Amino acid sequence: MRKSALTLAMTVVVVVSAVAGATGAVAAQSGTNEASVSFADGASGGSTVVVDEVHLPDGGFVTIHDDSLTDGNTLGSVVGTSAYLDAGTHENVTVELTDAVESGTFHAMAHRDTDDDRAYTFVSSNGEADGPYTVDGDIAMDDANVTVSASVSGTDQPGEGEYVIVDRVELSEGGFVTVHDSSLADGAVFDSIRGTTEYLEAGVHEDVRVRLDDPLQNDDTVFAMAHQDTNDNQAYDFPSSEGSEDGPYLDADDEIVMTGIDVELDDDARASFDAQSSGGNAVVVDEVYLPEGGFVTMHDSSLADGATFDSIRGTSAYLEPGIHRDVVVELDDPLTEDDALFAMAHRDTNDNEAYDFPSSDGSEDGPYTTDSSDIVMDDGNVTVSAGVAFETADSDGATVTVERVDLSQGGFVTIHDASLGGGAVFDSVRGTSAYLEAGVHEDVTIELDEPLTDTEQLVAMPHRDTNGNEAYDFVDSEGDADGPFLTGEDAPVTAGTSAQVTAFVAATAQETDGDTVVVDEVTLHDGGFVTVHDSSLADGAVFDSIRGTSAYLGPGTHTDVEIALDDPLTEDDSVFAMAHRDTNGNEAYDFPGSDGADDGPYAAASGPVMSAADLTVASGEMGDETDGGDGDDADDDMSDDDGMSDDDGMSDDEMSDDEASDDGSGDEAPGFGAVVALVALIAVALVARRRP
Repeated sequence: MRKSALTLAMTVVVVVSAVAGATGAVAAQSGTNEASVSFADGASGGSTVVVDEVHLPDGGFVTIHDDSLTDGNTLGSVVGTSAYLDAGTHENVTVELTDAVESGTFHAMAHRDTDDDRAYTFVSSNGEADGPYTVDGDIAMDDANVTVSASVSGTDQPGEGEYVIVDRVELSEGGFVTVHDSSLADGAVFDSIRGTTEYLEAGVHEDVRVRLDDPLQNDDTVFAMAHQDTNDNQAYDFPSSEGSEDGPYLDADDEIVMTGIDVELDDDARASFDAQSSGGNAVVVDEVYLPEGGFVTMHDSSLADGATFDSIRGTSAYLEPGIHRDVVVELDDPLTEDDALFAMAHRDTNDNEAYDFPSSDGSEDGPYTTDSSDIVMDDGNVTVSAGVAFETADSDGATVTVERVDLSQGGFVTIHDASLGGGAVFDSVRGTSAYLEAGVHEDVTIELDEPLTDTEQLVAMPHRDTNGNEAYDFVDSEGDADGPFLTGEDAPVTAGTSAQVTAFVAATAQETDGDTVVVDEVTLHDGGFVTVHDSSLADGAVFDSIRGTSAYLGPGTHTDVEIALDDPLTEDDSVFAMAHRDTNGNEAYDFPGSDGADDGPYAAASGPVMSAADLTVASGEMGDETDGGDGDDADDDMSDDDGMSDDDGMSDDEMSDDEASDDGSGDEAPGFGAVVALVALIAVALVARRRP
């Protein structure tokens, strides 16, 4: 029976409110009508901070400002904001930071949602929306000293003695995670070391598997400790240097950053598989513990009828000994209707890391069993509908990427913004994918109809193609067509996340005299510049493609930015308006002069934040004045990017020192390697624009 649009709207709102609320609000309750914030000193790995408590009488956000706030840098001081928080009190709110930060004083500020869109637009609106709560004329906020160092978390776990799984580690500068046994508490600093990871880059790492060089022989409390790479050689030298190198990270109180984990030696495998929605092509096993390694295999309900082999629908890749979470199992034999599936833990009895149970008629790789000879497995009901995975990522504001979507029938994946949680079922739609065939699709890039200019909470929702026309008609039909795929509880299938946006640029096709370019809109969260690169950027001319740049632009949104070109255009071209930072804070554009070491571009997951625009150069008298009637040829000969000379269209005299040093040795120039790595992506974007 088809749900009415109203019923659908109510269902969506309930589900999405739960998704958005899960971002950090541990508790929400009514209380005083005055906003308040509590923010204690602590350590951070540089990617998140935790606000102890915030009370928002009318809902809103808690925003983290750095200490430049005290110098009047109201907009540029914003380094992160929470998801929308409902009215009430919220405890232990995790705020993801959009910018790299250093140790110092930070301010947690309670902000309103003045435009009721559940999106934080304080910066992009130049402070006109979503301003702070005030109490008796004072801003509701609290400050704390945050030490940017590291954080480590782990949970008690069974183990076979050879591995320990660390749930999450966040490193501000890269390093290692080392597992020490309980003799550490007796002062055995070096002898307590049981194992350490390979070098880990700065950032967040989840489910970190640490192999123990010296396996545990008994149950023990181990300590997962974050270690630095003090000599920058990406090798763990703490024990061999007797502690003079690669010592542990320290928190705000100069205490070692570590966490205790109780490890119980256990030979009993276990599996956990919850009810879920799926497109029928893949399922996710919540957790499996394999003491000796092996596989997790999905059997359908015919297993209960004795179809031991025919019930097999798919199996995982080989899994190392220990705990594994969120294991995606692709089904070789997809489900076409709802069924109960069994996640079964299988051994690797012949140690070849290949699943040979069915091909060997059960003589190899049989299931793990308990002491009472019961097979280790867990069942869950699978609704054949859709599944989606959508994780936090940087965004250029124009596109977002959905990691995985599994559709039981053709359809779409649509991006809704946080206003969906407030009931804006149709107005919350920000973009939708092209038509997707039934099956699993990975890294689905979606161009947004309305760009993001601030970090926002988004919801990825798979939608059906109910009328079979391969066009998304949900909004135009007011919900009568192409409604969402539903779970077993008749709620929409969704996944929520945060799209981190630090800059946005919009430039459109225009006619120009060749001397100026107008950028329609640019939002820079930390201030900076907009630089116009010509199409030779796609050929690798990172510096020589620069035609002009704006004056310094402060944090916030700027419209109709006119850029005078130092090197005027003489013919039609596609140009890139690129957002550049002011990394050295001198409000002068030093990117080319520093060989890319300073004032590099704002970046998102897909490359630099920029916008391409086709420019039509108005006909003029330049060519006739220059070469007496053979203007086109002469202009081509004189152009810096004509591509005809041996040195990218420039003579030896015309070649800049920057280009000469970059030619053939790009990675030697400071900052150049990171920039040139983006060229391939730029080239793809340019080719796409030139397609008819």
